[in-house]
Amino acid sequence: MSAKTIMIQGTGSHVGKSIITAALCRIFLQDGYRVAPFKSQNMALNSFVTEDGGEMGRAQVVQAEACRLKPIVDMNPILIKPTADANAQIIVKGKPLGNMSVEEYINFKKDAMTIVKESLSKLMNEYDVVVIEGAGSPAEINLKSHDLVNMKIAEIADAPVLLAGDIDKGGVFAWFVGTMELLSQSERDMVKGFIINKFRGRRELLNSGIDFLEDKTGKKVFGVIPFFTDISIMEEDSVSLTKGQGSRVKGQEPDINIDVIMLPHISNFTDFDPFELESDVRLRYVRRFNEIDSPDVLIIPGSKNTISDLQYLKSSGIYGKIKKCVADGTKLIGICGGYQMLGKMIIDKECVESGLSSAEGFGFLDMVTSFYPEKATYQVKAIHIDSGIEVSGYEIHMGKSSITPNSHVPVFKIIRRGRDSIELMDGLKTEDGKIWGSYMHGIFENDSFRREFLDSIRIRKGLQPLAAAALNQVQGMPAIYNKEKEYDKLAEVVKNNMNMNEIYRIMGLDRVGG
Repeated sequence: MSAKTIMIQGTGSHVGKSIITAALCRIFLQDGYRVAPFKSQNMALNSFVTEDGGEMGRAQVVQAEACRLKPIVDMNPILIKPTADANAQIIVKGKPLGNMSVEEYINFKKDAMTIVKESLSKLMNEYDVVVIEGAGSPAEINLKSHDLVNMKIAEIADAPVLLAGDIDKGGVFAWFVGTMELLSQSERDMVKGFIINKFRGRRELLNSGIDFLEDKTGKKVFGVIPFFTDISIMEEDSVSLTKGQGSRVKGQEPDINIDVIMLPHISNFTDFDPFELESDVRLRYVRRFNEIDSPDVLIIPGSKNTISDLQYLKSSGIYGKIKKCVADGTKLIGICGGYQMLGKMIIDKECVESGLSSAEGFGFLDMVTSFYPEKATYQVKAIHIDSGIEVSGYEIHMGKSSITPNSHVPVFKIIRRGRDSIELMDGLKTEDGKIWGSYMHGIFENDSFRREFLDSIRIRKGLQPLAAAALNQVQGMPAIYNKEKEYDKLAEVVKNNMNMNEIYRIMGLDRVGG
């Protein structure tokens, strides 16, 4: 193994490990290195399908994009997708191995470590630099004996470790000191320093805390990353409480209100991130029926436990609110699991997703969905039938939907699935088009389709399409989802607030660029 490595671990979950890893990936790329990301084990319901049909965590896809690489499953060889509090579907090298309890997965970890080592070795043999992300905290005492993702990986990869902490949550110095106290001496030796993330305010106000931390631990603070809101990078695992107020022209109310229902087992919520770039949209994630107030669009997203989430929507009163919104003129959309809920019935005879064998759907669309153990995972290209716009996306689902031929009003025509050219209808809509669904994730990342969708809502409300309005200088131009620009902005922020010379030094790497 020839690559130089660095590992970003954290004081806990959601402290910014993924985003810092992505930033370093782009910085090393800008400095002239061939670089790849790696996370041995990711627990997330946001996943993606690779070109060859493998499923992997979204965070490593973002990091691969920061490296200008096509994602491959070796970047995330083990993906855990929780289906209940103590059970999860285990994805190994892109393919579902099956559902496991906590105890079953712990027993499987010996085999998993062999798989992880193989993937890590492959990347280290092919690239100059591998940026490794940990998970949770390395100080989880109950997990250390069967560690598969933190200090054990740092040891295998000979990776210097930087420990990231979120100062915006408060108590970051206690987190750093406490984490170090709970590590063994050999583990403390692997930690070379700290990254303080999400800092608001003047840097000088941190000096006394940094001095104390460095004196207490003997480790340096390598960077203080400011809190930023103007960089659009897809998030790692779950929607934050502050996420999703959407974009708008300053001082102006949004023309279009979109609510996404926050399902208990929501998956692939990144489908809707592009709406946050649009100046005429307010995007919200709603958890309770009384938060829904006749939006222009109501979206039921993907789910890792469709029947369970369907029952939640009925018992919580949200289904009743959905029906009222539809009667009031709200456009209702279902993506993947949300699409399945819009049908008449969901059948799961083999209890693939839950312990329930069937559940009655909402009945908005004339279809029945049956679950099977085989998972469909494809990258796809399709034509939006009404507009003729070509879109790309991906499928990740266990179910197959049967549709009554006479009622079949499809939404998309799939023209490529994986590497195969095909003609296959996807989705279903009502005659008036106010209710529709699709199995395809990622369709709103397609700029032309997203704007056509939003402009159709503007027209329905008696408003001028945004592209036409822009010509009259009424509003800004329609958004372009420019990932490259966002990764460069992220790299610039981190580079300007991190001691990159020290990072190169601890890696034993020459800084050939930058």
